[in-house]
Amino acid sequence: MYERIRAILHYFDQVVPFRLKPAIITTLVLVALLLLPVPDGLTPKAWGLVAIFLTTIVAIILKVMPIGVMAMMAIVIVSLSQVTSTSSKGAVADALASFSSPLIWLIVVAILISRGLKKTGLGNRIGLIFISLLGRRTIGIGYGLAVCELVLAPFTPSNTARGGGIVHPIMKSIATAFDSDPAKGTERKIGSYLALVNMHANTITSGMFVTATAPNPLVVDYVARVTNGSFHLSWTTWALCMVLPGLVCLLLMPLAIAVLSPPEVRATPHAVQYARDELRQMGPLSGKEKVMIGTFALLLMLWANIPAMLFGPAFILDPTAVAFVGLFALIITGTINWDDVLSEKSAWDTLVWFGALVMMAEQLNKIGVIAWFSDALKSGILAAGMGWQAAAALLVALFVFSHYLFASTTAHISAMMLAFLTVGVQLVPPEYHVPFLLMMVGGSTIMMTLTHYATGTSPIIFGSGYVTLGNWWRVGFVMCVGELLIFAVLGSLWWKLLGFW
Repeated sequence: MYERIRAILHYFDQVVPFRLKPAIITTLVLVALLLLPVPDGLTPKAWGLVAIFLTTIVAIILKVMPIGVMAMMAIVIVSLSQVTSTSSKGAVADALASFSSPLIWLIVVAILISRGLKKTGLGNRIGLIFISLLGRRTIGIGYGLAVCELVLAPFTPSNTARGGGIVHPIMKSIATAFDSDPAKGTERKIGSYLALVNMHANTITSGMFVTATAPNPLVVDYVARVTNGSFHLSWTTWALCMVLPGLVCLLLMPLAIAVLSPPEVRATPHAVQYARDELRQMGPLSGKEKVMIGTFALLLMLWANIPAMLFGPAFILDPTAVAFVGLFALIITGTINWDDVLSEKSAWDTLVWFGALVMMAEQLNKIGVIAWFSDALKSGILAAGMGWQAAAALLVALFVFSHYLFASTTAHISAMMLAFLTVGVQLVPPEYHVPFLLMMVGGSTIMMTLTHYATGTSPIIFGSGYVTLGNWWRVGFVMCVGELLIFAVLGSLWWKLLGFW
């Protein structure tokens, strides 16, 4: 009997499209949550939705199946269980409601636009230009990668596509040119340093623009909700608030990593020649690259509301409408084609999993779960007798360092951020709401430094073998703490100077 059970488990482990042991753990979590008594203050249906949501987060963390499949599972369970409605028709409508959200379509369309960077080669050209200018020393190459990230960040809402798909191949090519190869045991020559710079430049720039990583528009929505719309982070406001602390972090980061993980090779004159040779092979700017540059300029101008500044509020355009304009411009000029749009799997994958997570977060808020959790968290902090400054610091720290438990920034933000923001605005005096909110905004991307699974870029760079696990976590923790301190001190002063508090 034992051998038969073992054979059956082995068979399923080989043929089913999910990892069997994590799937069993996830199922047990769901059953355990459903068997628990319903907490005071929640209805049975509300607790059922909490169980579904937490189980989905566990499934994503354990990587039972691809995140899109996990999201679809959540949609199916919400639809069948009717935890959000009294009828099947209402439950399905609730489960699919978020797919009409302009927030989600902004992310999807911007990912489609960023495909043009790879197809035209403009992303590679930008990276090589900065290497040719700054690459005489290893630290100069690091700054070249960082500046490349900064230039691309406003237009690539997939930080994975930017850091893993555009910048990382450039980084690997440079490391290989210096015979820095994990397979040969020479990764510390230059590759380890550049890989860490590649990762940390990606996380810093992800926090500098609304359109630099997928969850940022969701953060904007949460901030607007907890302030009842009195503080709205437009594209321009976000960039203005984050530009100084972000640039300081980006300026200090290559130096800090040179201390934390020093390269063995410090002078790299060959990198300049390598970049120049590659640029020579690419030739002059192609017509499609020029169209990409023009499209980016148009998007930046419209996202920054420059027409409205010149001609009045009638010319204010919704960011999602602007994104569609940019996508249409690329298609109609032949820079990308419809097959490119259809084959951009990351965009449609994001539509499914992001839509499902947003849906559950909205429903949790709608049926009072977020308010219930916020009240419990607030009561715990008040019972501890903390002052508001300590409470605010604790909320930021808990939110950021709980990312050790998450393999998705979006899942983490969807699960926790609204509740933490809600508690914060209740405990912090109104005149200090904005610095607290902006610290939470900064923390939502700073936390991506912590682990090798913290965001989509992490496993790509870690998987290349240039950085050991221990070194990754050590450097990630130090950089996370350092960047939080920069935002807390310099950021707060900058926001004060801007008149936000």
